Amino acid sequence: MGRWPYSPRMQPELEVRSPFVAVIGGGPAGLMAAETLAAAGHAVQLFDAMPSVGRKFLLAGKGGLNLTHGESLEAFGQRFFERSAELAPWLADFGPEQLRAWAAALGVETFVGSSGRVFPKDLKAAPLLRAWLHRLRGQGVQFHMRHRWLGWAEDGALRLDTPRGELRLQPAATVLALGGASWQRLGSDGTWWPWLQARGADLAPLRPSNCGFDVGWSEHFSSRHAGQPLKGVAIGIGDFRQAGEAVVTATGVEGSLVYAVSSLLREAIARDGSAHFTLDLLPARDLAWVQRELAHPRGPRSLSTHLKTRLKLDGVKAGLLWEVVPKDAQADPARLAAAIKALPITVTAARPIDEAISTAGGVRFEGLDERLMLRALPGVFCAGEMLDWEAPTGGYLLTACFATARRAGNGAATWLAAGTSA
Repeated sequence: MGRWPYSPRMQPELEVRSPFVAVIGGGPAGLMAAETLAAAGHAVQLFDAMPSVGRKFLLAGKGGLNLTHGESLEAFGQRFFERSAELAPWLADFGPEQLRAWAAALGVETFVGSSGRVFPKDLKAAPLLRAWLHRLRGQGVQFHMRHRWLGWAEDGALRLDTPRGELRLQPAATVLALGGASWQRLGSDGTWWPWLQARGADLAPLRPSNCGFDVGWSEHFSSRHAGQPLKGVAIGIGDFRQAGEAVVTATGVEGSLVYAVSSLLREAIARDGSAHFTLDLLPARDLAWVQRELAHPRGPRSLSTHLKTRLKLDGVKAGLLWEVVPKDAQADPARLAAAIKALPITVTAARPIDEAISTAGGVRFEGLDERLMLRALPGVFCAGEMLDWEAPTGGYLLTACFATARRAGNGAATWLAAGTSA
């Protein structure tokens, strides 16, 4: 891969003011927690197992860096499903508007795209990360790369595996921002889960979120259409319906439309062994129009040619029809029209967690106080994706990582100011 850019200077030796606050994890949540604590006047030492910080952040920038979403705060908050109520006050303190103002203060202007998603004007992550690290260094935050957290020693000290051997530290407070368990090569590997469990933290199992699902295509269909986008479709599951795009994979489906219902599909599979949704292949047309077009005389033309000529259905959409719709239904215009408007798809398994964009599960809010401090471990705060919440793609994930990190950073500062007995 070559040298990863924008690595903060690693301290040659661990020389710190005492007391100090340790932040474990150099993703967006860890960096925001460090900034919040430094702004409150605390000496901050940030440790990360990777050679540089923000690796997943930079990867997200390859797609334009979707920072947040431009919809109303009320609508935004509902994207967090059953955790919407818990996240609401933190998003009110640092939500989409505050995040855009924060980026602007770093010299990065943003804009709202046609989909409502918010991006930097240059569609790049690197300039924002560069400016952010410069400010953090100016605040006195010290970075220690290739320092992998190993949990706690018997006396409560943090154990860190470093290039010079194991290091043990006794910080005044600790903020954990370790991510979930997706994209292990970028640092989120979920190894922290058993260490927190052993210390009595209230945890939910880590599960894939914003992930693809297996369908079990025929070799004929998979070999011809794997990797092709399904544009201009709508997904339906229960009362939920949303238009957008998906992608056919070698084993099933993925993409933004599938991610939007990934939690529903995942839970249905866990409960029933499989899950079902429908695809509307022509969401801009109603059923009556499709029926009329199919009923139009086709003469000597094949059904495939008729679909292409009258309904503009060909390629992967037509392939899906032949894959899913039985032969007898293909010959029945009414049944074929119904399938075009609500093609039934059955998924049997979520893709492995390391392929997922994000994860569900982690530290339950019930095991945290309002400052995001672990009830089982006073002085230890948690932030970001390692908390038990999930949301679809579209800027919601990053915004919540920032918002929870601000809360954890401020929570740690408040706890320190009140004394360790608070």
